[in-house]
Amino acid sequence: MTTTKPAAPERTVRQWLEDRGVLAEDTVAAVRGSEVVDLMTRLPDGDDLLPLPASDPRALEVLRHTAAHVMADAVQRLFPGTKVTIGPAIADGFYYDFDRPDGAFVEADLPRIEEEMRRIVAADLPLERVEVGRAEAEALFRKRGEPYKLEILHDLPPDATITLYRHGEWVDLCRGPHVPSTGRIRAFRLTGTAGAYWRGDERNKMLGRIYGTAFFDEEALREHLVRIEEAKKRDHRKLGRELDLFSVSDQIGGGLVLWHPKGAFIRRQIEDYWRAQHLAHGYDLLFSPHIGRAELWQRSGHLGFYKDNMYAPMEIEGNPYILKPMNCPFHIEVYRSRVRSYRELPLRWAELGTVYRFERSGQLHGLLRVRGFTQDDAHLFLRRDQLGEEILRLIDFSTAILRAFGFTDYRMVLATRPKDSSGDPALWAEAERALRQGLEEAGTGFEVEEGGGAFYGPKIDIHVRDALGRSWQCSTIQADFIQPENFDLTYAAADGTLPRPVMLHRTLLGSMERFFGVLVEHLAGAFPVWLAPVQGAILTVSEKQAAYARQAGEVCRTRGLRIAVDDGPDKLGAKIREWRSQRVPYLAVAGDREAAERTVAVRSRAEGDLGPMPLAAFADRLAAEAAPPPLVLRYP
Repeated sequence: MTTTKPAAPERTVRQWLEDRGVLAEDTVAAVRGSEVVDLMTRLPDGDDLLPLPASDPRALEVLRHTAAHVMADAVQRLFPGTKVTIGPAIADGFYYDFDRPDGAFVEADLPRIEEEMRRIVAADLPLERVEVGRAEAEALFRKRGEPYKLEILHDLPPDATITLYRHGEWVDLCRGPHVPSTGRIRAFRLTGTAGAYWRGDERNKMLGRIYGTAFFDEEALREHLVRIEEAKKRDHRKLGRELDLFSVSDQIGGGLVLWHPKGAFIRRQIEDYWRAQHLAHGYDLLFSPHIGRAELWQRSGHLGFYKDNMYAPMEIEGNPYILKPMNCPFHIEVYRSRVRSYRELPLRWAELGTVYRFERSGQLHGLLRVRGFTQDDAHLFLRRDQLGEEILRLIDFSTAILRAFGFTDYRMVLATRPKDSSGDPALWAEAERALRQGLEEAGTGFEVEEGGGAFYGPKIDIHVRDALGRSWQCSTIQADFIQPENFDLTYAAADGTLPRPVMLHRTLLGSMERFFGVLVEHLAGAFPVWLAPVQGAILTVSEKQAAYARQAGEVCRTRGLRIAVDDGPDKLGAKIREWRSQRVPYLAVAGDREAAERTVAVRSRAEGDLGPMPLAAFADRLAAEAAPPPLVLRYP
């Protein structure tokens, strides 16, 4: 006789953890594999559940998600008729988008909303997770007059599990996870307001967005708010105006950057260093057009997988052409221009190539999200037996360049095959193994982002941390077996066969625009001597020293230094304030005594007052610091 074991009754995650004796007072949620689940979720078994304490960084995301719900509840209590849309946790906090009949929210609304949130938190309302049928959910949100929730419901797949989260009388359509009760939100602050189009589409209605952040304790919140204030001071858009580096003109169009003389000079310094290091380490430089025929992008797969990020075709003599979103097909065509021999490989080709990608106007952000930008691209064509060594060299070269610009803290992420991709799974697996082995041999440690690769290959992303501890993705290294197939690339092997090469795609700084914006914020606009457009300023105490100051400036310029001379009638204190506001690395004051002794009184931006110094010694000091930093490689 065969007996069937009865199905285990579904119990909450809290109950499973309690039964195993692992539910602690600070347990916020639980982890199953890579998934975070809240304590209210019901599961048929819980043997593999691990408690998630408040000290785990993932717990903050859960807390902030609940804080977004509490904020939305407070808003609807205070502003009747307001409709809710979406409210996710984000990197440093959370936001919620609202459709308010009385118009946009303003900063003055935030204290009232915070006070109402405190009442909801003080009530310590339990969060309840409920799975419902689609019809029941639609009836609920229709009754509550929430059209945006109905639209979200309509777009869910037919087999989707529909979950609601309640606290008190307030309910939201949400996947979770959430903390067990509103009382867990012990420290929070609403940080700003903005406008945002529904679903990021400027054709849709403009909504009111409120940003906030939340922590498990007040000290962590205070530290975060200090960082926010410092980030505001370092905002590259603010410093771009103050230092006269770049601008964006509405007349020209959003996301299209105008580089002013000082910003263009710094950019040229960065590019010259980039070119010199590439030429010194086995690369050749290419140039390619800004447009290409549509059939090129069809063959590369971009029209199939990347069309939403590309601009509409333009017709030229009956043929559709498209602004290039990437440089790789052009480099492939250089490779295809003649037969290649195994003796030539690896070929390392690099280009500062300007590309154009569609970004919605609501997503544009200074230099960090633009529509036209210059990628520091490289494409390597190699034999399979060369793949491991080249990946290791690329990791080494990329991190060495980042260190040269002052980024010494970074993390590696291996991004694997996405759901929407092309090519043979076996080739994808080989490419992922090669990247993983390169990371392991480099010994830097790495994380894995499942499904985060490009449509044609897995990749390594290098994220740098700036002076405020914020993470920015810069370098990317992609292993590609697919484009050589798409374009029928071959090389003549020693045995007379025509095997396919492997491609490595690599951006190092990412794009000149984005990297410049990150660098400005990392340095707070205080560029090192080798990058600074003005390396030093000679300031007179009065007009009597004008002749000496001009002579001193000329002495420095003959050494190749970028020196400004301020011999105008303004008082010395005003001159010092002006040049310090421009973040000039060195100020040299020339008074009567300095003019007589041919010295200058030197003030360093980094070290303060250095006292009197012979003019020649001052020039020597600047010249030493003006040299670009050497590149330190483990695998030259």
